[in-house]
Amino acid sequence: MKAAHRRNVGIGSIAAWLVVSGCTAVADLRKPEVEIANVWHATFPHGGRTSDLVSWWSAFSDPSLTTLIATAQSKSPGLEAATAEIESARATLASAHSNLFPGLSGAASLTRSGAGGNGASEVAASTKMSGSLDAAWEIDLFGKVRQKSEAARLRVDERIGDWHGARVSLAAEVADYYVQYRACRQLERTYTAEVASQRETIRATDMAAASGFTSSSDLALARAGAASSASILTAQRAECELLIKSLTRLTGGDEPRVRNLLVKGRSDIPTPKTFSVAAVPADALRQRPDINALELEVSASLAEVGAAKADLYPSLSLGGSVTIGSSSLTGTSAPWSFGPALSIPLFNGGGRRAAVASAVAAYDLAVAAYKSGVLDAVAEVETALVRINSTRRRIGDATVAAHNYRAYFNAVDSNWKAGGASLLDRETARRAAQSAELSLIEIRRDSVRYWIALYKALGGGWNTSAAASGTLQKKPKGNQL
Repeated sequence: MKAAHRRNVGIGSIAAWLVVSGCTAVADLRKPEVEIANVWHATFPHGGRTSDLVSWWSAFSDPSLTTLIATAQSKSPGLEAATAEIESARATLASAHSNLFPGLSGAASLTRSGAGGNGASEVAASTKMSGSLDAAWEIDLFGKVRQKSEAARLRVDERIGDWHGARVSLAAEVADYYVQYRACRQLERTYTAEVASQRETIRATDMAAASGFTSSSDLALARAGAASSASILTAQRAECELLIKSLTRLTGGDEPRVRNLLVKGRSDIPTPKTFSVAAVPADALRQRPDINALELEVSASLAEVGAAKADLYPSLSLGGSVTIGSSSLTGTSAPWSFGPALSIPLFNGGGRRAAVASAVAAYDLAVAAYKSGVLDAVAEVETALVRINSTRRRIGDATVAAHNYRAYFNAVDSNWKAGGASLLDRETARRAAQSAELSLIEIRRDSVRYWIALYKALGGGWNTSAAASGTLQKKPKGNQL
């Protein structure tokens, strides 16, 4: 009895020492805090009405655009891959979570045997049946299994964030190409009108040259200008076709359907309602799924550091088995066993400490990626704000310039028709008017593209969008940036 008591005391002392030592295995690393400004430094472009990011695409009042975005999100291979990543992460979580519970396995067999022969060599046929149950459970003394399960759970949320990020990026990319296409057609119409006007000029100049009222140099100048404009028009049409190809690629490859939607849609550049960016940078960045995913990766890496450190310490498991066997020769037997098993890592060539170092390095990489992502996100928002404010101011001046250059051309054109101005003067005025009108179209196009960039930079309202399926919805956590 005394020997048994001494053994029990010894085992209890070892267990107590392991628990105390295990407390020091908890990772002392902490999630990083990134210092960012409390205010935006760029000017807020609040010249228009405000609306939520969630319903922002409908604010374009262009059904063709919203249909293209919906089609792209339903047929995008990128989103399908992101969904598969979520399912893979969920399977990994289920596997890690299962290690928290006991495992039970069973086996059964039925054997009939015998040996033929004469006399003493003959063995009568017999039947042997057996069945067994084996149970095992690793007691998670130092949290290794729990930490691995927590890392797997965080990575499920991370993959969901990646899915939302892909969805926001896809919508922004479709909208960007769509705006470029509408502007491209406007530029094409401007070039088409100029080519038609120049061809009329060629006919008038040709008649005047044949009658001796103008020189052949004027005719050459008119023909050169028309040919140059026709060449630019051809290139512009090709650019519009390339944009259709890009939209087709993003929306599943059905080009006739894309072309039909583009024909049905509005012909001008769609202009959305603006939205407020009054939130401080930290709050605004929490709307971004990619920043949320980077933060979750830091937390998952931290959990893996804890799991790797816990693996440095002994593991305790409980196991048991029972086997029931029956034979027509020997009868029935039921041996069983049950008891704890302690596994103590003594020497493994430094492999476990190397695993800890690897986990810490992975954590450091995650922290660096997170900090870089936050700084990039702030810069993206600030850049978009500056560009929006700049184009908003430029549109007014460009509109005045285009209006007055066109008025100047009309005056010179009337004077040329009356014989009071040379064709060179007319061509110079025409090019100035055309350049101003093209510049206005491009500034309006860029203005909308910058609003789309700001939408993307602010996360696109990903946490409350009704466009996604219910199983993939997720609200961002309020963790400190």
